[in-house]
Amino acid sequence: MGIDISRSFRDPIAARAVADAIRARSTRPARLMEFCGGHTHAILRFGIPDLLPETVELRSGPGCPVCVTAASDLDRAIAMAQVGRDDPDVDIILTTFGDMIRVPGSKRAGTGNPASLAQAKAQGADVRVVYSPLDALNIALENPGHSVIFLGVGFETTIPMIASTVLTAEMKGVENFFVFSAHKLTPPATHAILGAGEIQLSGVIGPGHVTTIIGSDAWRFLPDDYGIPCAVAGFEPLDILRATLALVEMVEDKQPDVNNAYSRSVRPGGNLSAQRAMKQVFETTDAEWRGLGSVPASGLRLREAYARFDAERAFSVDTPPAREHPGCRCGEILRGALLPTECPLFAQACTPQNPIGPCMVSAEGACAAYYRYGVHTA
Repeated sequence: MGIDISRSFRDPIAARAVADAIRARSTRPARLMEFCGGHTHAILRFGIPDLLPETVELRSGPGCPVCVTAASDLDRAIAMAQVGRDDPDVDIILTTFGDMIRVPGSKRAGTGNPASLAQAKAQGADVRVVYSPLDALNIALENPGHSVIFLGVGFETTIPMIASTVLTAEMKGVENFFVFSAHKLTPPATHAILGAGEIQLSGVIGPGHVTTIIGSDAWRFLPDDYGIPCAVAGFEPLDILRATLALVEMVEDKQPDVNNAYSRSVRPGGNLSAQRAMKQVFETTDAEWRGLGSVPASGLRLREAYARFDAERAFSVDTPPAREHPGCRCGEILRGALLPTECPLFAQACTPQNPIGPCMVSAEGACAAYYRYGVHTA
C-alpha cells in the first residue's frame, strides 16, 4: 500500500491517507460485513463510515455472543437457576458474565415467570455475575454444599479459557462445578448467512480476537466456496481502514483472497495451544442461534470424558417453546438483513435503559452501538 502506519494505529493523517486510497480505488458497490460486535462499536466510535465513499457499505453481522444466544437457551438457564430457589434439597448458584443477566428470554405475560436472569435473581434465585469461569470455579470451591453452574457464552475467543477451567476442576477433583455450554463457532454462522442468500455480501471483515485463536486460514472457505474476500482486522481505526482497503482492492480486481490486516496478533494457523484445549474438552454439535435458527456443527458440548461437568445432564429442566418479543427485529439485524435504525422499536420503545432485545442489552450489540454513538436515522 505504500503507507507507513507503524507509528500509531490512531494517527489521523495516516487514517485519512488510507481513506483517500479507498475512495480512489473504489468504483464497484461493495457491501462488507463486519462479523465482530467490537468492530461495529469501533467503526461507529471513530466515525469510519464518514470516511468511506458511497460505494462502500458496512453491515453488522452476528458477532455479539450474548445477542446470538437463543431464547431457548436462556429459558433453560433461568429454569436451572429457579431449581435452586424452588427445591429445598438443591442449592444452585448460577454464574455468568454481566451482559447475560439482563438479556431477555421468552416473554410470558401474566405467568409470573421471570423473563431474564435478573428477574430470576429478584425472585430469589442465586444468580451471580463473574468476570471469568475461574471466578465461578472459586465460588464452587468456597461453597462445597452448593452446585455452581457457569453459563458459558462466547465465541472461540473465550472457549479455551472455559476449557482450561474444566481441566482445572478435574485436576482438583471439584464435584460441584458445572458448565452450561451455549458457546458458538463463528465460521458456521458465516456459512449459514451466505448460504441463505438473504443478503448479498461483497466481502467480510474477519473478527480479530476470534481469528487470533482459529487462524486466518480458517476463513479460506470464503474465497474458495463463495468467491468473496476476507480481511482480518484489529480494533483500531487504522486496522479497520486497512482491512477495508484490502477488501475494496480485491473486489475491484475480482481476486478474492484472505488478507491478514492484523498480523501483529493473528497467525495463519492461529493459537494451537488454545485449539488443543478446546478440542480436548468440547466436541461440536448443532446449535440454535437467535436470528439464524439451528446451525449445523456451530455449537460445543462437553465430551463424554467430561460429562460430569455438564449442567444440562446434571439438571434436566423442561421449558415451553421459546417466544421472541413480537416487535423485536434483533434476529434480522444479526443476519445483516436490517440496520438497527430500521427496527421500529429502536430508540423509541427500545433503549439501553429499557432494552427489548439483546442487541440493545449487550455491550457488543449493534443496536447499543448505534444508540450510543448517535446513529438514530437510516
